Amino acid sequence: MKAGMKRTGGQLIVEALKANGVSRVSCVPGESYLAVLDALYESGIETVVCRQEGGAAMMADTWGRLTGEPGICMVTRGPGATNASAGLHIARQDSIPMILFIGQVQREAREREAFQEVEYRRAFTEFAKWVGEIDDARRIPEFVTRAFAVATSGRPGPVVLTLPEDMLVEEVEAPEAKPYMPVEAHPGPSQMTAFAKMLGEAKRPIFIIGGTRWSEESVATFRAFAENHKLPVGCSFRRQMLFDHLSPSYAGDVGIGINPALAKEIKESDLVVLLGGRLSEMPSSGYTLIDIPYPSQKLIHIYPEAEELGRVYRPDLAICAAPDDFVAVLSSLTLSGSAAWAERTAAMHAAYLAWSTPPQTGPGTVQMGPIMDWIEANVADDAIFTNGAGNYATWLHRFHRFRRYNTQSAPTSGSMGYGLPAAVAAKHLFPEREVICFAGDGCFMMHGQEFITAVRYGLPIITVLVNNGTYGTIRMHQEREYPGRVSGTDLVNPDFNAFAKAYGGHGETVERTQDFAAAFERARASGKPGIIEVKLDPEAITPTRTLTQIRTKS
Repeated sequence: MKAGMKRTGGQLIVEALKANGVSRVSCVPGESYLAVLDALYESGIETVVCRQEGGAAMMADTWGRLTGEPGICMVTRGPGATNASAGLHIARQDSIPMILFIGQVQREAREREAFQEVEYRRAFTEFAKWVGEIDDARRIPEFVTRAFAVATSGRPGPVVLTLPEDMLVEEVEAPEAKPYMPVEAHPGPSQMTAFAKMLGEAKRPIFIIGGTRWSEESVATFRAFAENHKLPVGCSFRRQMLFDHLSPSYAGDVGIGINPALAKEIKESDLVVLLGGRLSEMPSSGYTLIDIPYPSQKLIHIYPEAEELGRVYRPDLAICAAPDDFVAVLSSLTLSGSAAWAERTAAMHAAYLAWSTPPQTGPGTVQMGPIMDWIEANVADDAIFTNGAGNYATWLHRFHRFRRYNTQSAPTSGSMGYGLPAAVAAKHLFPEREVICFAGDGCFMMHGQEFITAVRYGLPIITVLVNNGTYGTIRMHQEREYPGRVSGTDLVNPDFNAFAKAYGGHGETVERTQDFAAAFERARASGKPGIIEVKLDPEAITPTRTLTQIRTKS
């Protein structure tokens, strides 16, 4: 568009997205933002139409998670927006850049409780880094530029912009949109000197890496640094793609069900380096792994947002920098004394290998251990794994050995229903790579309707649906706290094989361990989105303990 030409608010929104490099959006359409949908028509931006707003927001989260640039989602007002809040919550807790555009009631109807009216600046402040409403179409370039800057700077997170319906059809003159300018914070020389001194003096150090604002380059650079100095490295909960699990430096994941040997090493360490993550409830084992507010170990915390440093744990050295920027200067450091911890690092890696070897037996006719072994042997290192929340995910995050960056999309917030829309989004972003969704029966049904989105766009994801007929995690806690009093956790499920076929995909049912491999190969060869229903005995609630053992505390 030439400067001085009048454009509608809808056109200005799309121009601003294009200026910021957006190539795809997820949405559920609504009459409140028809002008934006019209502007998208010939824009070159691909519109992925979803079936429920929560799934659409989770897809945008995945794009933000796997690219580092804000994922874009558009929904209508009221029920559409509140449905999408599940994805906002994930993006906030997981530090994922995302922008949610919400169609809003016309300006003249505000404060009348108009049809589907919500005041989002009150409703969504807890979920988003910033909630803005664009009342004047001339300010659209300003608001959208700010949204990209806020979503990506410091600790990344979601931004909400609401769009009054009448504003979107206004024709106005506005400046041509420009791309946002990323904000970086670099560690200072004195901080790096202090870092090198503290690390060099340590006898039992450990790195725990996590968070966002990593890149393929920084992941490779940090791995080289850790291996050169024989440093032990653990990955925070569901950030396992940040370090090669077969590296001699890898010590294991610091999350739910942590290896007791690794937990002991962290507690007995003399220096903990938190790089990129917050060490929130899950990676801290319910805030028990490190003392609050004063850790018994020396603590170095590197994080891109100053407000987080010292919020829970008082560090001995705080560095406000993103992982990318911090790692970039690591190679210039000279360390001595690595021999002091080399033997310990090797022992920690050996403990991880033993911990991540799945059991070969278990209750029922299907054993997940051999299935995981087959997946490990027959799936490429660059395959992307997604999951939601539930005990089934233990099989993936404990026994799959992640090797490559950008091969995991899973919510640290523990949100059920995430895995299927995440898989759809990941396959849309990386069509050349295999994408495998792990889902429980309860988890799948929360956003299973997005399977039709995979069919519509020809995205051949493979869903390994672990069906034990119950909300497994809740049932496990229930049996521990209220043994034998099952309430609210049993499920009645559809035939998932028939479900897949009814939607136009490929379906398989696995009732014996030995049938899984052929079922997976058929799903892979079909070229369609597939569901492999694995019928797991409810007793096989965890890799190590049965429901009966939990109930009887045996």
